[in-house]
Amino acid sequence: MSENLNVDCCCEKNEVSESTCPYCSGKHKERDEEEVKTLMNRLKRIEGQVRGVEGMLENNAYCTDILMQVSAITSALNSFNKALLANHIKTCVAENIRKGNDDVIDELVVTMQKLMK
Repeated sequence: MSENLNVDCCCEKNEVSESTCPYCSGKHKERDEEEVKTLMNRLKRIEGQVRGVEGMLENNAYCTDILMQVSAITSALNSFNKALLANHIKTCVAENIRKGNDDVIDELVVTMQKLMK
């Protein structure tokens, strides 16, 4: 896995140490331009959907209409997670295993358990 500290996060800014960062593992990954573009497009669509639900709420939309939109957002977030997880397995996990770092398998198992709550 490519370690890159050019990511805006609290541990990179030395606001907290990497071992105590509440938002990340302290690990970083350089993503190729296409992966970033694809994932960002998904997030922008989700962000638009959330703003749409805010508007629905402000305009007193009917409960079930809002619930259906929230369900669509949940589905979109699940799709985002699936794409990110697939990329993670194909890159980070595979590279670490090739380098003999089998600890990444335990990390993946823990991540999968948390995702399946």
